[in-house]
Amino acid sequence: MKAKPFIKWVGGKGQLIEQLEALLPADFDKWENVTYIEPFVGGGAMLFYMLQRHSNIKSVVINDINEDLTTCYKVVRDNPMMLVDSLSEIQKEYYSLQSENLRKQFFMLMREEFNSKTLEPIRNTTLFFFLNRTCFNGLYRVNKSGLFNVPFGKYETPTICDPVTIFADSEVLQNVEIMTGDYQRTFKKAQGNTFFYFDPPYRPLNNTSSFNDYTKDAFNDFAQERLKKFCDRIEKAGYSFMLSNSDCSDMFFDDLYAQYIIDRVWASRNVNANPTKRGKLTEILVHNYQETKQTLRA
Repeated sequence: MKAKPFIKWVGGKGQLIEQLEALLPADFDKWENVTYIEPFVGGGAMLFYMLQRHSNIKSVVINDINEDLTTCYKVVRDNPMMLVDSLSEIQKEYYSLQSENLRKQFFMLMREEFNSKTLEPIRNTTLFFFLNRTCFNGLYRVNKSGLFNVPFGKYETPTICDPVTIFADSEVLQNVEIMTGDYQRTFKKAQGNTFFYFDPPYRPLNNTSSFNDYTKDAFNDFAQERLKKFCDRIEKAGYSFMLSNSDCSDMFFDDLYAQYIIDRVWASRNVNANPTKRGKLTEILVHNYQETKQTLRA
């Protein structure tokens, strides 16, 4: 069993992996002692893929501003057995509930406990997993106070405990450094052949399509411009980066990243509340190197 994301995450890159691989630097597989950095790790689809696909990656740093999420990564890495035992217990308890109303009451109690912000890491991670599997559509969303507020999902027997994935992920994460906080702090970890992959909260396509409520602080246009300046810093230092974001009709990113190379990839998105607005759409992929694996194949 290969390692894969242990949680559902809006905007996860699982479906785009082959396109992202094709747009890595053309000579990436020839780099030696690669340092791989993900400043916005999210669900980690790209992380788990890169660690299993590219053996020349020797140093790995991941970061996220969401402390509940980074705690999950640490618990999966350091205490997989304790986590599996805890998840098995809560799954058994949830499955024993005979009605939707009882399951909803249990969900609300667990959500309230999670939002107390007083839990030790194993319990916090257990509830993070539980809520991720039983809330509506597997979303992670918080209000302005930083409290998880996704409603009950009405699932009868969701997979809350997946031991095979947890143990596989734990093995892959053993030598990964996990940071929590502002992404700019990851710069000090860069050394030698360093590759940054950015998957920040996406800029909304329009005023109603936004879903980037991963933290209580909005990732607005000012934040997108700040991230671009960080990419300039990476470029100046001689490191390579790739950045994903939405393909906005106002050409915001085409203008912002005009000095770099911008490719477009196709993705399926199912988050929109209006079913008619779900489906295939393009996303941008910015990078600061000319030759990609894809250009070699052309």
